[in-house]
Amino acid sequence: MSDLDQHLPAIAAGDAEAFAAWLAGAEPRIRLSLSRFAAHVDVEAVVQETLLRVWQVAPRFEPDGRANGLLRLGVRIARNQAISELRRRRVPVATTEALARAAEDSACLAVEPVEPDPALRAALNQCVEQLKGPPKRALAQRLGELPLRPDRELAERVGMSLNTFLQNVRRARKAVETCLARAGVRLAEVAR
Repeated sequence: MSDLDQHLPAIAAGDAEAFAAWLAGAEPRIRLSLSRFAAHVDVEAVVQETLLRVWQVAPRFEPDGRANGLLRLGVRIARNQAISELRRRRVPVATTEALARAAEDSACLAVEPVEPDPALRAALNQCVEQLKGPPKRALAQRLGELPLRPDRELAERVGMSLNTFLQNVRRARKAVETCLARAGVRLAEVAR
């Protein structure tokens, strides 16, 4: 993950596209940080509220010199929102405190950049290059769009119906997964 704070000046100036680019990298990390709370709160609602608050506070945010400061703030806001939701739902105090400690102690708050594995990157690029026809076009359209665009718009750009586009993206992902497995890459291990 690169330092998402590169988007901060434009976000602070109210640039919605810069926020969308930040969001593309930050949302999965924020969502992951809430995984311990998922059995007790509506994570989607917490994520949405968190992103709204980050957008509102971004113009006043002062980086601390470390990478991904705004993302770290977002993770903290999400955690606090989840704890507030637990209290609102009257989840027992012991459960709330245990979840808060577990979230604090876990690696879910670590958002420092991780350098990509060059061998994995090479294998992935090779597998994507091997794709052919509609799956290759659909995946290229999906991966090449920042800020993110709706799938319906991407499908129109490559002359496919939405359903056909989504099926081709799924086929492309499956083909890349199979290719990576042949190269000795197990995605379950990479995701850890």
